[in-house]
Amino acid sequence: MSIDWVAYLIVAGITLLSTLVVVGLYSTGVRLSAAASDRDPGQAAGNRLTLAKAGAYACFTVCGAAVLFGIYLIVPALHG
Repeated sequence: MSIDWVAYLIVAGITLLSTLVVVGLYSTGVRLSAAASDRDPGQAAGNRLTLAKAGAYACFTVCGAAVLFGIYLIVPALHG
C-alpha cells in the first residue's frame, strides 16, 4: 500500500486554488458592496454604483455556488 503522491499534489493544488478563488470573489463582493453604498453618489456616478451593486451580487452568487458545489462533492448521498 503506497501513497499516490501525484494525486495528492493535484488535490492539494486544486484545493489551494479554489480557496483563493472563493476568498477573492467574496472579498471583491464585499468591496463592491461597500462602494455601492456611497451616500452621495452624484449624478454621473449613479450608473457606476448600480453596476458595482450588480457586480457584488454576481460575486456573492458565484461564491455561494462554489460552496454548494463543494458540499455536493463532499456528501456522498447527494451524488449516489
